[in-house]
Amino acid sequence: MPRPSLWRAALSGLAVVVSLIVPTGPAVPADAAAGSFRNPVNAAADPSLMYHDGNYYVATTRGDRIGIWRSPSLATLLAAPEQVVWRDGDPGRNTQMWAPAFRHVGSRWYIYYTASDGVDANHRMYVLESAGDDPMGPYAFKAKIADFGEYAIDGEPITHNGVSYFVWTGPGRGMGGPAQLYIARMSNPWTVNGGRVAIPADGGCAEVREGPTPLYRNGRTFLTYSACDTGKPDYQLWMKSIANGADPMVAANWTQHPGPVFSRNDATGVWGPGHHSFFRSPDGTEDWIAYHAKNTGAYTYDFRTTRVQRFTWNADGTPNFGRPLAAGATQQLPSGDPGAATSAINDFDAQVTYAGTWQSGSGCGTQCFWGDDHWSGQADATATVSFTGTRVALLSVRDQGNGIAAISVDGGPEQRVDYYSGIRVGEQLNYLSPVLAPGPHTLRVRVTGERNPASGSTVISMDRIEVY
Repeated sequence: MPRPSLWRAALSGLAVVVSLIVPTGPAVPADAAAGSFRNPVNAAADPSLMYHDGNYYVATTRGDRIGIWRSPSLATLLAAPEQVVWRDGDPGRNTQMWAPAFRHVGSRWYIYYTASDGVDANHRMYVLESAGDDPMGPYAFKAKIADFGEYAIDGEPITHNGVSYFVWTGPGRGMGGPAQLYIARMSNPWTVNGGRVAIPADGGCAEVREGPTPLYRNGRTFLTYSACDTGKPDYQLWMKSIANGADPMVAANWTQHPGPVFSRNDATGVWGPGHHSFFRSPDGTEDWIAYHAKNTGAYTYDFRTTRVQRFTWNADGTPNFGRPLAAGATQQLPSGDPGAATSAINDFDAQVTYAGTWQSGSGCGTQCFWGDDHWSGQADATATVSFTGTRVALLSVRDQGNGIAAISVDGGPEQRVDYYSGIRVGEQLNYLSPVLAPGPHTLRVRVTGERNPASGSTVISMDRIEVY
């Protein structure tokens, strides 16, 4: 759905496992159970993802609320339930809620986010505070933060030389939109004191500079940020840095690193990677980045999903984010992740049987898992998946010519799922089953022969089946 030109809902930056680049297939065998996972790990955008005390937590843009997902393993984060931790009754700040960001200070958790009254130009930044030392809350409204009387989004704290600062995005002078990074000192987790300083930032376009996020290593603070319109396939990450000991309130002390540090990868079907966060593996030995990206090169704010990748470091001390991996690439879990019995079934695997008329092929290319899928528009054609586990998810193409499927588990009631989309997008989460008893199960996808009025046909796609 179109949004105003300033309406931004961020993506997130990415990184690659060492220098490995996976075109469309997996990095390790897809049937590897404990020890591996596939993206996405959340179905929304602007992720703040962390590991804390035995669990991963992720918060993403929800629009009318702040929600958090929690899981002991990355492998099961996509199937975790959302816990809504904040809804706001104040009409001045209860819509267009974007980009939540976690911070832990003392015995409290803080969530920084952007919200408005429904008018994009009225976006300002706010902070919630937890009642105790639990990232899941409960939370209460704490304050509006860094309000300089104009458009402001994507704020979060950084720490440099032992001092806390707040960085965010505001209007760029003479650029007509949210295209400037700002920094100000903080006196506590919810208060900015003194004036702000603009930090000029390159970006390869005259659009946005948003989602500034810190990364600390090798005697420097790296400030990574997203550039260009988040709806475009060229949304990407750029980076500035400052040496320890230098004053971050002096714009000239920041070094601009040339060119994007993370950007689209057409070869793996990943477009618009940006708006990101960083986290360490459970044992603290690996660096990972969470980001959002799309499986379509179309100009759209929809279908951005959260993905994660490991990244490494260059000999000069700068981060090496590599290139975005394919959504369905099987990756090794972060070191110390307890793992979960997950696996992926491809539509050509023996666990999937077809009745009626189905076609198959590789025409979907990078938008499909392993580059192929099955499809049918024949009423009552079925695909039956045999699996052993406690839950199953279906990810496949949505398109303008897709219809309505009827999906059931173990012969139970059918659930109608509309596979239509105004644009073509790949590996989209179309169905997530309820939690099942451990053991063998069957999932059936039936082509109903029906479509909504906007669709051109009744086709249903079978592609990737994620088993938990």
